Amino acid sequence: MNAHASTARAEPAKPLHIGEHLREWRQRRHLSQLDLAGDAEISARHLSFVETGRSAPSRDMVLKLAERLDVPLRERNVLLVAAGFAPAFQQRRLDDPALRSAREAINMILKAHEPNPALAYDRHWNLVSANRMLAPLLEGVAQRLLGEPLNVLRLAFDPEGLAPRTVNFPEWAAHLLERLHRQCEATADPGLLKLYQDLKSYPIPARPGPVSADNVAIPFKLRHGGEVLSFISTTMVFGTPIDITLQELALETFFPADDLTAKRLREMQPGD
Repeated sequence: MNAHASTARAEPAKPLHIGEHLREWRQRRHLSQLDLAGDAEISARHLSFVETGRSAPSRDMVLKLAERLDVPLRERNVLLVAAGFAPAFQQRRLDDPALRSAREAINMILKAHEPNPALAYDRHWNLVSANRMLAPLLEGVAQRLLGEPLNVLRLAFDPEGLAPRTVNFPEWAAHLLERLHRQCEATADPGLLKLYQDLKSYPIPARPGPVSADNVAIPFKLRHGGEVLSFISTTMVFGTPIDITLQELALETFFPADDLTAKRLREMQPGD
């Protein structure tokens, strides 16, 4: 091995300058320089100079472009640092006193949703919290999947998780993969990209056909106690968050899609 080759391999990758970051996000959003410049109320020539490094943007300009590009708060900090500025957005633990009101709101929503299941998860779909109705639905799941961090999507796809009990697994898995793919496109998060590839490696039967036009949403159908419980789900996020943790948090609430499911959930609800 010659010294030159060894040195070349040891050199760290050159960090991207702010213009390269902005160009990547603009292309990810499928916008031309003219489109973005118009949205940000600057000239296309100035934006071109910023992207090529011929002009250095101000802090306000970086934040304005990031907002127009719908860049996640975590990545807005990356843009600011690349432009030579300090990060603007904090990332606190959910148990931080500053997030007390948000934490109380999450707990209130989860509790109020009983007897229907509801859960909160982070940007990588790791469980943050859940109400008491989740545990009864996880009977028979391998213990290795229930340790921390409990990943909601791995739980759904794993052959020792909920996959064998999901009656419409092909449709439900395709729905979840489509959601995850949109998140990958929106955030370019390496952890989500890896999760997406990992999930695609699980055995997933082909869809038997197109979703019925009579369905208003793709249901989640779970075999439980010899019966099939059917749910529809909604996802909630915090509006206009300025904390990274809150922006990346999602609440998934499940509603019974039929009378049988509603009845069984009421029967399963633990006493207070």
